[in-house]
Amino acid sequence: MSRGMSKDASPWASRLRPSRRLVIAQGAGFATLLPPLSALPQQAAPSPQPASAATARELVAAPARARLRPAPAPETEIWAFDGAAPGPVLRMRQGETLRLALQNRTDKPLSLHWHGVRNDHVMDGVGGFSQEPVPPGGQFEYRLTPPDAGTFLYRPMLLGGSSEPAGRGLSGLMIVDEKEPPTVDLDLPVLIGDWLLGDDQKLLPFAADGQDGAAAGRLGSWLTVNGKAPPLPIRLAPGSRVRLRLANACNARIMRLRFDEMKAFVAAVDGQPTDTFEPVRAQLPFAPGTRYDVIFDMPEAAGAAASVTALIGPGVPLVRFVGEGAAKPARAPVAPMALNPALPAAVRLQDARRAEFVIEGGAAVTPDNKLDLAGLDLARPWTVNGGRGDPKGKPLFSVRRGSPVVIGITNRTAFLQPLHVHGHAFRLLHPLDDGWEPYFLDTVQIPEGKRLHIAFIADNPGRWPISSTVLERFDRGLWSWFEVT
Repeated sequence: MSRGMSKDASPWASRLRPSRRLVIAQGAGFATLLPPLSALPQQAAPSPQPASAATARELVAAPARARLRPAPAPETEIWAFDGAAPGPVLRMRQGETLRLALQNRTDKPLSLHWHGVRNDHVMDGVGGFSQEPVPPGGQFEYRLTPPDAGTFLYRPMLLGGSSEPAGRGLSGLMIVDEKEPPTVDLDLPVLIGDWLLGDDQKLLPFAADGQDGAAAGRLGSWLTVNGKAPPLPIRLAPGSRVRLRLANACNARIMRLRFDEMKAFVAAVDGQPTDTFEPVRAQLPFAPGTRYDVIFDMPEAAGAAASVTALIGPGVPLVRFVGEGAAKPARAPVAPMALNPALPAAVRLQDARRAEFVIEGGAAVTPDNKLDLAGLDLARPWTVNGGRGDPKGKPLFSVRRGSPVVIGITNRTAFLQPLHVHGHAFRLLHPLDDGWEPYFLDTVQIPEGKRLHIAFIADNPGRWPISSTVLERFDRGLWSWFEVT
């Protein structure tokens, strides 16, 4: 049976049908989330290639120029890592440590968040919270030892100053290779960016009045795929097996992806392997910070094409695959990847520390679909539990390491709210806490006017934000934090 996103939820809500690998134990007024069984046997796979990210390396953030639209459009002044936007793919083996020296050659403070990496909290990369921002001309060394294999995102994140460095082009992917990765003919990282350009192809000014942060955020006028104009053209043999690593590095752009003329199987969500499933209607929700690993086989006919399309307006083709050359032999069906062993073994819901995360504020939306900003403090447009993010304030909750946690998240705003839990992977519970979605997440989307629950083991000591992945909202206080002692 195929599995996919539920059609009975909000268009942006993520929901899967129950997995055969997951069971729920109930009785005496309690429920326990049990770990998935071992992944199905995987076909033979070659040993991972040597990591392209050395044990120690530098990453330089500096002004650069790039042609975002096709020629003859002029180049745009942007910011880049090592002269490229997106930055280099940082690739390493599971269990390795990467020492990365960030050099800031821009004129703004900078820090890098490693989105989805369950690392030491002092390396989480939230400037003004987990570290001091790196000043212009300064340097900071990150030391990362990801416990999980998977696809991760690095992007700027600092209190009150995330939108501009991200909107100027600073983002990239980190890939931690499995010890036994699935056998594919092409492993393709795909990073989607969103740029707000004027007719002269220059970046439009970053709003100082706060209107973006009080509503949908800084929505661009042009998408790029790996820094280039879409669609990204890929030619390969018919029947080839492809692993797509899709990541949304946009400041605020929330979209859906559609997989055309291909039978796509989701193999991992937010970097964490899951039972493979086919998305319902061949579509997936795709908010900033979200990542998917998707595996598919090219059509067998020579010249046949397949594509990934962003459902924006009439549709924006992002990647186009065309079969060319001699066909590949038929392969065994796509099988699940091995689960990351460092994930929590179980969540005993009856013992959970329960907390509430209530989002209010933001612009109102009139019946004719216009924004109403009347009476809104644009510097502080959002609240969480009546306040705004404060590194010196009280935590949302404080628990001992190993404690189960359930958070009820209520969205009382007029906008979809994507949230990221730092340092942990969680389960999305069903409405009555009587089941859960068969995958782990680190980013969840809460539809307007809705309430969802997430559950996890607080197994990573430190202070951890729960933050909006729309960077303009985060900059204006839409976040809180919890503590694991």
